[in-house]
Amino acid sequence: MAHNPLVSIVVPAHNAEVTLARALDCLLDQEIMDWEAIIVDDASTDRTPAIIAGYVERDARFRTLRSGAYSAAGARNSGISTARGHWLMFLDADDWVDASFLAKMLAALKTAPDAAAAYCGFRRVMPDGELTPSSISTEVAIQPFETFARQHAVCTHAVLVDRKTIVELGGFDASLRTCEDWDLWQRLARLGKRWVMVDEPLAFYRVSPNSLSRNSTQMVADAEIVIARGFSPDPRVKHPASAHANGAIEANGRSASEALAWFALWNAASDCGRGSRSIDPRSLRALPAGRKWAREIAEMVFDGLMAGSLSVPAQLAARWDRFGGPLAELIVELGKLWGDPVAGRRAQYHLEQMLLDFDDLAAPRKLGRTLGIRVDARNPTSTELPEGIDQIYACLMIDGRIEARVQFGALGNVTRRHWIELTLNLVPSERLAPQNGAGADTSNMFAAEALSSTAGDRSDGDSHFGKLARLAAEAQRLVRASAEPTGPLAAPRRKAAADGHDNDRTSFWNRHFATEDPWNYGSPYEQEKYERQLEILPAGPIGRALELACAEGHFTRQLAPRVGHLTATDISAIAVGRARARCSDQPNVDFGVLDFSADTLPGEMDLIVCSEVLYYLDDLAELRRIAKKLVEALAPGGSFISAHAFVLRDNPERTGFDWNTFGAQAISETLAGTEGLVLERSIQTELYRIDRFRRLSPGDAAMEPMIDHVPVRASIEIGVARKIVWGGARSLRRDVARSERRQRIPILMYHSVADDGPAALARFRCTPAAFGSQMAWLRANGFHAVVSEQLEWFIANRQPFVGRPVLITFDDGFQNFADHAWPTLRKNDLTAEVFLVTDLVGESARWDAVSGPPTPLMDAGTVRRLAGEGAFFGSHLATHRAIDGLSSSDLAAELLRSRMFIERWTGRPITAFAAPYSVTDRRLGRLARECGYRIGFGGRHGPADLDCDPIDLPRIEIRGDRSLDDFVAILEAALE
Repeated sequence: MAHNPLVSIVVPAHNAEVTLARALDCLLDQEIMDWEAIIVDDASTDRTPAIIAGYVERDARFRTLRSGAYSAAGARNSGISTARGHWLMFLDADDWVDASFLAKMLAALKTAPDAAAAYCGFRRVMPDGELTPSSISTEVAIQPFETFARQHAVCTHAVLVDRKTIVELGGFDASLRTCEDWDLWQRLARLGKRWVMVDEPLAFYRVSPNSLSRNSTQMVADAEIVIARGFSPDPRVKHPASAHANGAIEANGRSASEALAWFALWNAASDCGRGSRSIDPRSLRALPAGRKWAREIAEMVFDGLMAGSLSVPAQLAARWDRFGGPLAELIVELGKLWGDPVAGRRAQYHLEQMLLDFDDLAAPRKLGRTLGIRVDARNPTSTELPEGIDQIYACLMIDGRIEARVQFGALGNVTRRHWIELTLNLVPSERLAPQNGAGADTSNMFAAEALSSTAGDRSDGDSHFGKLARLAAEAQRLVRASAEPTGPLAAPRRKAAADGHDNDRTSFWNRHFATEDPWNYGSPYEQEKYERQLEILPAGPIGRALELACAEGHFTRQLAPRVGHLTATDISAIAVGRARARCSDQPNVDFGVLDFSADTLPGEMDLIVCSEVLYYLDDLAELRRIAKKLVEALAPGGSFISAHAFVLRDNPERTGFDWNTFGAQAISETLAGTEGLVLERSIQTELYRIDRFRRLSPGDAAMEPMIDHVPVRASIEIGVARKIVWGGARSLRRDVARSERRQRIPILMYHSVADDGPAALARFRCTPAAFGSQMAWLRANGFHAVVSEQLEWFIANRQPFVGRPVLITFDDGFQNFADHAWPTLRKNDLTAEVFLVTDLVGESARWDAVSGPPTPLMDAGTVRRLAGEGAFFGSHLATHRAIDGLSSSDLAAELLRSRMFIERWTGRPITAFAAPYSVTDRRLGRLARECGYRIGFGGRHGPADLDCDPIDLPRIEIRGDRSLDDFVAILEAALE
């Protein structure tokens, strides 16, 4: 019985005398010996039959057939019909595989007994013998059918496949002149069996000027048939997997029309590589124009250019003159199809960068919009900017070697001083000195020359900095001509007084009262407390009363009618003066300056009132001493009323004020523990308690106090609210500031805070309730907000971050930030940095119109008001266009204009920007610095650390479709 080999290799050959021996030799080199090769001579008229005969005579594993199919598909089918192996491989006569191909592919299949095929990576071989980088589609291993329905994803000889399955599927479709292997792999994948990936370039594909794959018209026509089959039932597959019986599902990837457009794009780029155009631009209409596709479009064009121009990546830029013209026409056509020339330019920028990344710039490369050059880092000369060029890609050279690469937006000629400045930023100064050491001061002289660069170059109207200066002047004219008001900013919010002490108490309180009404005594919250203090007064007539810390007399005026005589005192003469004026029509009130800690208190008082001041004592020991003085100042049976807020230091597990002092709980306990005092009644809210104590008379017995729990009904002003931590705190800011230092900081990125909006934008929209929960969690866990300038300082000085900092940012400047987010931030004693689209302030987010009704944006007046209240602002550029599609001139103009407008509205220097859509390119950072920015936020995700470049900081997107638990996990991970 004849031995059936493990692998059958089918080799179709037509007039292959030049390449066939290389193909067959690679089989003889295989580490696995158990194979047969069926060489199908497809009507060759050269020496191919003789070469075949030689190999058949030399090794019995070679067999031969003759075919008149005149097609690779027909010849392969002839080979399949006589194959005996368990596995099949198809090797064209001009290709070859690595010596380990069979061993590695079979080993992979052994690990997956249910697999129908294994595939590997491949490399193209150009006519000059140069190799392209490895290419492999990882998607085939993940979802084979959905991939092959859309893409020609695998090279023919990069597959090892089950023979019986191929026979059952009917082999190759000989009616297709091209794409016949794609069609077969698609049918195989429709069965639903696994494909195993061997992630190595084991297959080598020779690119020939006469290859059928260079017939782009035929390729696109055949691809249209294959893709249509992929999106429909295929009667040729008798037993498809149920999931694939009716074809590909559009929800799992690109539509059929889009898939064909991508394939047509590759062929159009291949045509450009040959210096021609044969693809109908209308076949590209279904290509996506969105910014997220620009890189992929550039990569597809890059790959097509390699195949069409018969070039490896390192050769493409040097051959630009062969295909630059047709390629420029293709990009213009794409812009027209999309109705967006910027989208075409975006793809062009990506492509030109890819071309130059592979080039050593041995000679200058003038591409469509980019000039690639070498520059002597030790002795640069000025560079004239050619027409149409707006960015430079340079290799900085030292001793004939590339020391660094730099890419930047160029508005005009690049002077020697400009080059020196760039070089000093990229090359260590010691590398700039000559190796013989003769120029010990060279780097210092270099630096000195660079110092004058900006000033000198701005006077040169054709230089980069000269044109930048003109753009800045134009932006200033626009700002001056705008109708926006420039009145003074609102006063900044006042620092809370309860956090500090002063060695000189009198001076401390006089400073507080330098501004009238420092605590907003007339607020509903304060007035409700006054009402409850009056409610708790003892029943019956009150003869002599003493008010300690009367401040400006607001409560004094309400208390006076309830007592026979009132002595109102305060440590501050300023406060007493205002109180006396306020109560000038109250004949039963006397006023005096009194330090109740240091001075003697008047005695025999029927009532003493002391509110919101005992926190300011040095410690509980002083409080106990004062309590004894109060007992002595009261007449027997007299009452002492105390009104104070709950403070987290007393009990962090309940709602309280985050002050650095003791609070109502400690005060009440201390007073209750004072000999001679007994608590009679207490009115307690979630925020404060009002207690009435009585001095016991001889023989009196203490009674159980009456406790009333009541809600706070009054609205709470922001100055009070921002110090409250509702529900208690897990960590206090001051405690973590003392104990924690860290290298990383979370920078949170929000967009919209609203309950409703387009469903397509749900990811970018937090509900007010969800945002409130997140900010409350930050507050309760000891986080404090910083702004970008503070972050920059920590990075510049390499100083670890103190405590638990967080930088909260908002992109776009929606009105709902002012309506919902900002009040919540202030209530939690946090701030945020908002990045504005300056040309559209007061309008709406028209860039989102495709998703639904655009969200309104804040106007300049709102920005100005919020800046006065403590919000911070930065630039989201002027128009919200992604920067990678803007010309360098337009990008600079937007950076300048947006910064200047925001400075006008806020009255503050603006140094931070966030890139729209988080899209950046290599031009942005340097050009932003030249336009006055120091801090930038781009597309990187994650926490920032001390090693970050301040002009390219990462952020963490806070999505609206995530839970509070997700938010907490993100923050906790950032702290680790």
